[in-house]
Amino acid sequence: MSDPTRPVSSDPALDHSGMTEGERRALEMVEAAETGGRKLYGWQKSLVTVIAIAWCLFQMYAAQVGTIDTLLLRATHLAFAFALAYLVFPFRKTPGEPQVGVPWYDWILGTAAVGTAVYLITQYPTIANVQGGVLNNTDVWVGSAMVVLLLLAAWRTIGIAMPIVAGVFMLYALTGPRGLIRGDLGPQLQLHAGQTWPQVVGQLFANTEGIFGTAIGVSAQIVFLFVLFGSVFDKLGAGEWFMNVAQGLLGGFRGGPAKASVLSSALNGIISGSAVSNVVTGGNITIGTMKRVGYSAEKAGAIEVASSSNGQLMPPVMGAAAFIMAQNLNIEYRSLILAAAVPAFLCYAALLVVTHIEALKLGLRGLPRSELPRVRRTLLSGWYYLIPLVYLIGTLTVNPDATPERIALNTIFLMIAMMFVQEAWRASRDGRTVGRGLLDGARMLIEAFEAGARSMIGIAIATAAAGIIVGIVTITGLGFGLADIVQLVSEGFRSFLTGVAGLLPGVDATAVATFGAMLVVLLMAQLIALILGMGLPTTANYILMSALIVPIVAKIAGLDATNPAQMLPVHMFVFYFGIMADSTPPVALAAFAAAAISGGNPVATGIQAFQYELRTALLAYMMFFNPSLLLIANGRLGGLPWAEALPMILFAFLGLVAFSAATLRFLHRRTNVFQMLLLLAASFILIIPTHILWNLAALGLIAAVYFWQKAGSRKEGPPVVPAV
Repeated sequence: MSDPTRPVSSDPALDHSGMTEGERRALEMVEAAETGGRKLYGWQKSLVTVIAIAWCLFQMYAAQVGTIDTLLLRATHLAFAFALAYLVFPFRKTPGEPQVGVPWYDWILGTAAVGTAVYLITQYPTIANVQGGVLNNTDVWVGSAMVVLLLLAAWRTIGIAMPIVAGVFMLYALTGPRGLIRGDLGPQLQLHAGQTWPQVVGQLFANTEGIFGTAIGVSAQIVFLFVLFGSVFDKLGAGEWFMNVAQGLLGGFRGGPAKASVLSSALNGIISGSAVSNVVTGGNITIGTMKRVGYSAEKAGAIEVASSSNGQLMPPVMGAAAFIMAQNLNIEYRSLILAAAVPAFLCYAALLVVTHIEALKLGLRGLPRSELPRVRRTLLSGWYYLIPLVYLIGTLTVNPDATPERIALNTIFLMIAMMFVQEAWRASRDGRTVGRGLLDGARMLIEAFEAGARSMIGIAIATAAAGIIVGIVTITGLGFGLADIVQLVSEGFRSFLTGVAGLLPGVDATAVATFGAMLVVLLMAQLIALILGMGLPTTANYILMSALIVPIVAKIAGLDATNPAQMLPVHMFVFYFGIMADSTPPVALAAFAAAAISGGNPVATGIQAFQYELRTALLAYMMFFNPSLLLIANGRLGGLPWAEALPMILFAFLGLVAFSAATLRFLHRRTNVFQMLLLLAASFILIIPTHILWNLAALGLIAAVYFWQKAGSRKEGPPVVPAV
């Protein structure tokens, strides 16, 4: 039987003995998907550790000095990612059947990939200053090799979807009258003049508008440090402590283990942006306890998937996409996390309601208090874990002069000191020498550094590969062509709605048509985000959506693309649907990991998780149509006074509750079709709380359904509670 308090390591070389079969398979999924599934021993394992530590030290040094040249920082960042990607990620990843050792061809590919980055670092001054940015034949060959090797690395680390999409975009760039692929391709394909291959390589390889663009720049400058912060914080013991606190606080309530899963995932989301690893680290405890009190294997796994996926919504980390979003919007990161805090709170509060509704449906109880951690004792045992968290969030929000990367670096230094003090104190308490405790602290720090670097491989490769697509969009002007196509579709739908609404007396046909056309555009954006998200991690999904779809939505909606207050709701919309893709069948890797632990059907788990995640979809529409939820007012971020914000938040929460009750077909008891429609109507009214009378009408609908069901319950008598 596994130890439920044991933190899950990301080191694939560690012994997995002591785990249940399901936990072992789930951990192997995480290793194969996120940290590399190859088993290494001896000097090869030591080499990976050395490279990982060197990467961490380089990134910390870069943040400390803050003066490293932009391209040098980004190219070095990619070189480290290349080295680790080819060492730890095999070409074919099969959980349970890891490849042992690094084959000869991966040594060649990895060395060549690192060599292309080193070449650019050494030759870029010549390319920029002597050659005037024009590539010679050698530059083109090396740049071509980098593009190919980057796509191969992306295939290994994040799947086949990104290389395919990037390949299609490069092929598009080569079409046109002056492109490499000439001929009469028809007016549909000749939306741009066309590019030669050296022009494409020059755009992608030798400037900061392609591979080494904004996305990998944010990865190198900010994201790495926050991922390392999460890794060190978890190794310090904070993740385990969060879990115990959540279990102690909520485990005894009706359906308590599910509520504890939601709270612990929200807390872990503060330090980790990975849905799959959150499922494994928390699910090995919560899924078993949920099944014990009466949740089915599929429902237990689905609740863990939904709560872990939403961890990417929690400030300050929010996966890695939040940092790129702040850069895209040209706003301070602290402004973004303050705006994102309210929707994140609403999302988790609504998920708590979902777990309560499921517990009511099943007639469940909580765990006996005698089996739960003592809250007071647990809080006292780990209160000091809050010190780095309070410092990080507090400094991010109140110190306008400190940069996010500098704050993260200082927090890492603080936690390193805490790690050595903690281990020295534990050694002294257990009768060991202080020196032994310090050695344990050093070992934990090495493990944290390696885990952090491994977690960054996929992010660094994904942001670099996404730069290929962004670079092609820039050089071809593809975004404008797509916007014209979508606008044509929306205008056609607008004309249709105008005609239909004009037949109805007393209806503002223009308003109805405008709203309907905008809704069609958003539905198209939602569908694209979900489809792309099936094959891409959230960060890569957001980068593509922000480059392709966000400008289209902004153009159709008539938004000012230079105004962050107008653009933030659009960016948050596509970001939220990118997160939903983590639990969208048929891929839904998080659902497969949860099912491995629960023993349930992975597809059924994913479908159930998607049903729970529908409230996230509604929240995305709420943010778009009601920017007050992002504390936006008077055309600026943070412009909404809290006195006005609180009623908006309350109405939004009630709308999410009504929507959850409708989709789960249960409020106080099972709803009939008419009651479900009333709850849906209330939730849709509260998407845009334009007038107090409409808000009161929505609340009246919810109250009517509730008291209707209460009256029915009194007639039928108390429900029969199944034995647990």
